[in-house]
Amino acid sequence: MPLNGLEGVSYAYGLNHYEVDRPLRDLMAVYTKLRNDLSPLGKYVGTEVYEVAYRVDAESLPRLVNWGVNGERADYVWLDPHERQVVRDLMLRYGVNRYPFQGGTWHDHYAGIYLIGDPGVSCILTITVQTAYALHKYAEGELREEYRRLAGIEEPLRLGATWFTEVQGGSDLGANTTTARRAEGRRYLLTGYKYFASGAGIADLALVTARPEGARGGAKGLALFAVPRLNSKGGLNYYIRRLKLKSGTNAVPTGEVELVDSEAELVGREEEGIYYTMEDLMVSRLANSVGAVGTARKAYLEALGFARERRAFGRRLIEHPLMRRDLLDMEVSIEGALALTFKAVDEFQRSLEARPPSYTRGYHYARFLTHIAKNLTAEAAARVTQLAMEAFGGIGFLTEFPVERWHREALITPIWEGTSNIQALDMLEAMVKKGAHEVYLEDMSSLIKEAHDADFARRELERAKELMSWFSSLSPGEAEFNSKEFLRLLGHMTAAIMLEVLASRTGDALYDTIAKQYHRLYVERKELEMVGNADEIISVHGGA
Repeated sequence: MPLNGLEGVSYAYGLNHYEVDRPLRDLMAVYTKLRNDLSPLGKYVGTEVYEVAYRVDAESLPRLVNWGVNGERADYVWLDPHERQVVRDLMLRYGVNRYPFQGGTWHDHYAGIYLIGDPGVSCILTITVQTAYALHKYAEGELREEYRRLAGIEEPLRLGATWFTEVQGGSDLGANTTTARRAEGRRYLLTGYKYFASGAGIADLALVTARPEGARGGAKGLALFAVPRLNSKGGLNYYIRRLKLKSGTNAVPTGEVELVDSEAELVGREEEGIYYTMEDLMVSRLANSVGAVGTARKAYLEALGFARERRAFGRRLIEHPLMRRDLLDMEVSIEGALALTFKAVDEFQRSLEARPPSYTRGYHYARFLTHIAKNLTAEAAARVTQLAMEAFGGIGFLTEFPVERWHREALITPIWEGTSNIQALDMLEAMVKKGAHEVYLEDMSSLIKEAHDADFARRELERAKELMSWFSSLSPGEAEFNSKEFLRLLGHMTAAIMLEVLASRTGDALYDTIAKQYHRLYVERKELEMVGNADEIISVHGGA
């Protein structure tokens, strides 16, 4: 029988990635009551999306076209036409970006990003939904209505982008030098240089940070603007100097954008721009979290399929205890990271009505959990994809097989949307200035009452309290020095608690086993135990 796709090189290709993922379905049942059927999307991401992302990375990278045949600047990016169709389908046919605004919740949207898995394709949707989010919540008049096309609610479909980073500052947005000169009303002219501009050349509308003339220095002097690709005369509104050459995420073009009196419209109020920007970063940090776990899941499916078929030393790989140990390690890591992330998504969903500058305690708690989830999931993705590559032996390092790419893709997740150091610092600020940890303790104290093993969950919370007590005793310098390890440990304890809660809410005692294995692996930092239901966890939970 002739091969028509990636059947000969991939074990994840052709699967319905939703139907084989018990943990995702259980989390969606808990948080959304399965209001939306994601099975069609699961099938699509396991076939067309999987193959297109593989093709783009291997041989069809985005290409910058600077000049048109008439000798004038064009500055657009050519995308593989199959990738363009995939993005269009994901938005219009499967409604991934529509859910937060119509017919679903942020849980549905982030489940879609998780199922897509590929960080490049997901990034195009994420920067677009970020743009829709800011316009829907804070823009005025006709500009606000643009969110409908960015969300895929109506056509013509539009793509968005978020351009905040500049070469001299990186994550330090207060160092931005892009200026905004008022033209008339809410119209401004922007001049500056954005150094990491994902979506450059394909975005119809970009969110851009800039400092209005006369505004204060630092991050609190920034305003947020919507910058269209074309100006009011139909010409280019900015220039794209080049595209970056990257190790992964090749499906999304990332370039350098030069703004020269570029027309822009103010989003919301000038003095609240940094608040809108940080909110928008929470949207993308949650996407980074689910995307990291989604990447890990893709690598796991590849490794599981290979282990089921490959024979070595007279037995299938999966029959060897060491291989089962590695698969169990991967599955436990994925499920803990996913349970924690969907808790953070749920708190974000609950905080949507909060507005600056008087944000609610719930909003700061959502921020707190997002920083933790973003860091923990990135580390999980790197670990799982490395183990998956190793499962393949030498061919796991060859670029012709998808498992190698998943490890490359995972390595961006600790960096995108703020490095792990930035997450630790922002988490520290949410604790010291906003008291987010107090809400955390109240929430966890309530949740452990419904845990499958309440005693285990209670002990885990006591460890978290002891960790916080120690952390609170440190000097400011010591607290910053230890903040990343604090964030990491608190995240692991929270993941174990959420797995116990999931065991109770679903009635599936396997989550209790997974919670305790997760605790051994990441809190006690010990080796996994041999358990009798390991095969069920590996095969039923992770890829039936």
